[in-house]
Amino acid sequence: MTPRPRRFRTALKTLHLWLGLSLGLVLALVALSGSVLIFDEPLFAAAHPELTARPLPDLAAQGRALAHVLASPLANDLRGLSLPDADLPVWAAGAKGGDRYYFDASSGDLLLHRAKSDDVLLTLMDWHTHLLAGDAGETALGVVAFAGLFMLFSGVWLYWPGRQRALKHLKPHANPPVLRWASLHRFIGVAALPLLIVMIGTGTTMAYRGAVRTGLMAMFGEKGARPPKLPMAAAIDWPSILTHAQAAAPDAQLTRLMLPARGSGTIAVRLRRPGEWNPAGRSTLWLDPATARVVGGDDATRLGTGARLANALFPIHSGAVGGMTWRVVACVTGVLPMGLLVTGFLFWRARKRRPAARR
Repeated sequence: MTPRPRRFRTALKTLHLWLGLSLGLVLALVALSGSVLIFDEPLFAAAHPELTARPLPDLAAQGRALAHVLASPLANDLRGLSLPDADLPVWAAGAKGGDRYYFDASSGDLLLHRAKSDDVLLTLMDWHTHLLAGDAGETALGVVAFAGLFMLFSGVWLYWPGRQRALKHLKPHANPPVLRWASLHRFIGVAALPLLIVMIGTGTTMAYRGAVRTGLMAMFGEKGARPPKLPMAAAIDWPSILTHAQAAAPDAQLTRLMLPARGSGTIAVRLRRPGEWNPAGRSTLWLDPATARVVGGDDATRLGTGARLANALFPIHSGAVGGMTWRVVACVTGVLPMGLLVTGFLFWRARKRRPAARR
């Protein structure tokens, strides 16, 4: 009778193998797309120099341009807008279907429409975050990421020869093919384990970011601030909104404008205060649409431990913190799951091709 530990090891090897050859392919392709998207902004800027070379107007002019945008027929499809800045001095807006629009920061005229179906970077983003399948795809992506973490930890458990022999067992071998691919597979998995855990682990939290944030805040006994519900305004003075928001946080950069949601006219302005990792910031100001008065907000630099941990996950995953060094490391890490998939497949195929007597 086969001992129980041996049966468990055999079952774990089988599960590790078939997860790697199935969900591992999806994970590898998602990670590869992430390696490209780490450089999404410079790639977009290089493809559209006519947008980045424009002058950056003052807030009053930006506000007037915004009013023109929101009075256009496109306004009903827009979810939120990114404010012009020195790197991209135009209004950038996301639409409900995933398309993106870019408007002149002085006049509000449409400059560029990126259709998700025709834009490589937007398609890669949709694949990386939703597997091209909307909310259901995002949930499935979380399952794939969990499977990736399981494969990492199970692979280390299956490999582990003991502390004294660990480095010896990582030595690469040229031949026979079975040993070559097995040693290379082990080396990638173990040597890059910390980086893979960080990138896949933070990616997993992105798929369940609401639950992760709530859980971390609950762990530290924190409660999030909620915006007040204010009546809708017949007309909104957008230059005044931007001016009042900047005056309330003079040391911060205004980054995004969230339009009033159904059932409330409250305007939310995202901003990045000094010291925040997220490029768009996680601080918020809430403004009354009728008076442009600031009625509350959320300063991300003064949040509790749980909320600050939640806020750190995306910048780490996206390479937004740590400068070019971390971007390059994160980019290379995104290629490694494909290396694990290929070496694992070649190892499996080499074993299948071995004569029965040698198995």
